[in-house]
Amino acid sequence: MRARRRTAVRTTALAAALVLALGAGPLAAPAFASSTPAGSAPAHVPAGSGPDARALRAALDGLPDEDATAALVRVGGSAGSWHGSAGVHDLASGRPADPDARFRAGSTTKVVTAAAVLKLAAQDRVDLNRPVQRYLPGLLGPDFQPVTVRQLLNHTSGIPAGDGLGTTFEEVYAHRYDTLTPQEVVASAAAKGPEFRPGREQHYLNINYTILGLLIEEVTGRTYASAATELVLAPAGMRDTYFPGADPRILGPHNRGYQAVEKADGTTEFVDVTEWNQADRFAAGDMISTTADLERLLTSLFRGRIVPQPQLREMFTVPARVEGATYSAGLQRFAYAGKVYWLKSGGRYGYHTLIAGTRDLSRTLVHSVNSTDAKGEGMNPVAERIAMAALK
Repeated sequence: MRARRRTAVRTTALAAALVLALGAGPLAAPAFASSTPAGSAPAHVPAGSGPDARALRAALDGLPDEDATAALVRVGGSAGSWHGSAGVHDLASGRPADPDARFRAGSTTKVVTAAAVLKLAAQDRVDLNRPVQRYLPGLLGPDFQPVTVRQLLNHTSGIPAGDGLGTTFEEVYAHRYDTLTPQEVVASAAAKGPEFRPGREQHYLNINYTILGLLIEEVTGRTYASAATELVLAPAGMRDTYFPGADPRILGPHNRGYQAVEKADGTTEFVDVTEWNQADRFAAGDMISTTADLERLLTSLFRGRIVPQPQLREMFTVPARVEGATYSAGLQRFAYAGKVYWLKSGGRYGYHTLIAGTRDLSRTLVHSVNSTDAKGEGMNPVAERIAMAALK
């Protein structure tokens, strides 16, 4: 069996831009039949000013389908808010999706990691201009020029990707209960030598935040999970968020995640991928959270309640001298229809996540889509519909 892929041609400017910016994944598969209707919560917005409740409800219509089995959505901002959910908890029972469920938040973990590093910088425990080799001697080896902490934060380090437990879905699925440590991932990256001179290009890679996680541990003398919880999760009030380490389970209420795979006979099978050891994702992507907690993170962070304003500017600053750069420290700049959104997406098998907001928090969006091809190319159609309804 193999994971299905499809690259679709989008017809609107927003959709085309989001495909490039978010990189979630659609798939081609037979129609998925379910007797369980989709549902969404009512809107709670001032008349005529808040999110488009009708468009948001329409975006969730028809779940579960071939692209997603569930979706949880929170739209907020100064003009009002809307919360909705659709789909099923699991394909076997068909019972409604839990709107408060925990899920694998993927690379939105990087927002927490960046905030933790910037908070340590505010405490004069980390210097963003100092080479990471000074904090972690011997980590990269003599082939690498000095790489500053800031260059790790904005993905201009030139450090190549580390190795995983396979390159295809079949390979990594077979190793889903195995542990690959962050140290092993970094060692495999360092063995390849630099990809480019630090500061010259921007290449978004997990390796930068894997190293930042090790930096946090070195500076604080604590595990990444413990330090990030104290520095970021607790101040933001994120009580349902945690870092699982090598535990393959999602603890607490959660909706099952599935990957669509093509069988030898051409039919599609939905494989349960809920349990998965994420130890190799570490500070780059192993966090488990809820939409309510991620909304708390977004609003607390943008209001300066976690990272002081001088250091917070790093999260809204894209490298000026790097052609085509869109990533800042932990976030990505996305301009549409005269507005600038700062966002971060994340994808683990079975789960796709997005957090996005304007700098003034006039509009925010958090969603978790149980994508059936969360690591595919392009953008998941359900996630696209949600974004178009929320950000228009």
